[in-house]
Amino acid sequence: MLKYLPSLSALRAFEAAARHRSFTRAASELGVTQSAISRQMRSMEDLLGLRLFERTGHGLVLTEAGDVYALKIREKLQDIETATLELLAYRGQGGELTIACLPTFSSRWLIPRLNKFTTKHPEILINLVTKIKQFDFISENIDAAFHFGEGAWPEAMTDPLMDEEIVPVCNPDLRVKGTKKEADKLLLNQPLLQITSRPNLWNHWFGSIGSSHPQPHMGPRFEHFHMVIRAAVTGMGIALLPRLLIEDELAKGELVTLSEEHIRSPGSYHFVFPQSKRANPNLQTFRTWVVRESNQFKQTEKLARQNQSS
Repeated sequence: MLKYLPSLSALRAFEAAARHRSFTRAASELGVTQSAISRQMRSMEDLLGLRLFERTGHGLVLTEAGDVYALKIREKLQDIETATLELLAYRGQGGELTIACLPTFSSRWLIPRLNKFTTKHPEILINLVTKIKQFDFISENIDAAFHFGEGAWPEAMTDPLMDEEIVPVCNPDLRVKGTKKEADKLLLNQPLLQITSRPNLWNHWFGSIGSSHPQPHMGPRFEHFHMVIRAAVTGMGIALLPRLLIEDELAKGELVTLSEEHIRSPGSYHFVFPQSKRANPNLQTFRTWVVRESNQFKQTEKLARQNQSS
């Protein structure tokens, strides 16, 4: 493949000539002669077997092939410049981490805590991208991910973070009496709000409490948990939600629980990263912080449960 790779100086000359539509102005920008630019362009065209420029009565114009190539080369040169500036800015000690995260988990659990990390480690820039479907470390530009489900992941290192407790909740106006009998009646008569990514969640909950429902899969469907949360707050029906995602709504009284039984979801949260990046010092710094935060969260939840029962 290197046979068809022009030199970096030739690519810079081509990008400048394409942008200016002039060999003379490109030469002035790069501090070389116009004839040097002309020779490099002829050499590139010979290498590629394509014409990149045409001379017309109005001056120099790009061919269709040259126009497409110029756009792609400009993007790659900008990437190289960005990487170089980043290296210089952080003196080789920092950089960026791109972390994939479930949208509601990131907004409700991760982001409220993230300022503690960025304050302590300003040299590491965290880029968060949302992912609902399974991620692919090979084809996607992701350094690590927060994953919900099973712990095993091909060719990856996995840190278990926390289990997920699910609880049925609704708008307080729906639960007037607040008795168990009333709660059971609501579950049968109100719509069961569904999350698209967890189609069997209601089935799991009813099975875990030794109960059943004639139509556990029926009800309005939503793609993200934050949509289900807002639907429940507005009184659209009963939602089955992870408690860690609705702490604010429960504290404010916007949602009330229909059951105090502690039921685990069929899955857990994990921090996952490819084995090929296990030596990345920035990733290991972030990893250590994430595990510490999850341990603190679990301890806080445990103390809160003890206080409720005492």
